[in-house]
Amino acid sequence: MQYFSIFMAAVAPGVALLSYFYLKDRYDAEPIHLVVRTFIFGMLIVFPTMVLQRALVHAIGEDPFVFSFIISSGLEEFLKWFLVYFIIYKHASFDEPYDGIVYAVAVSLGFATLENVIYAFFNFSSFSALLLRAFLPVSGHAMFGVLMGYHLGKAKFNPHIEKKHLIYSLFIPIFWHGVYDYILVAYKTNWAWLMVPLMVYLWVRSLWKVNRANNTSPFRAVHREDEVKI
Repeated sequence: MQYFSIFMAAVAPGVALLSYFYLKDRYDAEPIHLVVRTFIFGMLIVFPTMVLQRALVHAIGEDPFVFSFIISSGLEEFLKWFLVYFIIYKHASFDEPYDGIVYAVAVSLGFATLENVIYAFFNFSSFSALLLRAFLPVSGHAMFGVLMGYHLGKAKFNPHIEKKHLIYSLFIPIFWHGVYDYILVAYKTNWAWLMVPLMVYLWVRSLWKVNRANNTSPFRAVHREDEVKI
């Protein structure tokens, strides 16, 4: 029973955040089966990521900057971006800008959820530690997913600036994820003083991008016409 409770506590934050961002899609909700599949794909890249990160640590060392921006954030965000771009970006269901956020968040939270489960069973200390992880790494991955997905949506539906936003969709999450990791690695005792403002900023910025992506939906005008008719 205790193991089940630990498992549920580890899984719940990721599922709750994914549900939140899925329900923020105002005009054309994505197929549940495709969102769940994307979430599972995010889980599946955890193990190859761990292997590659260990190899990179042995190859180039653990300098805080290198570890934060290349080994950790660089590799993780690239693999998540790779999945969304090659599996979802050309998919017919990706038919409005907000969809980029849904799928990028699904991949990111799939990754974060399995990572959290592994932590829970191999490094479990208390339920309060899992609660802290819900506010930090799990929600952090969700924010990086929002940033990635927003720019993927901009790229897909603005062909004249596609290349620019594809670059943004990869390197902006890498940058903020790297900042997040660097704070934890370099400021082992006073990290909270920097982390709290960072997370507040990322949440505010992400929610602004959620609203902006929704407001550019091609289905928005149709939805308003239906409301008028009703």
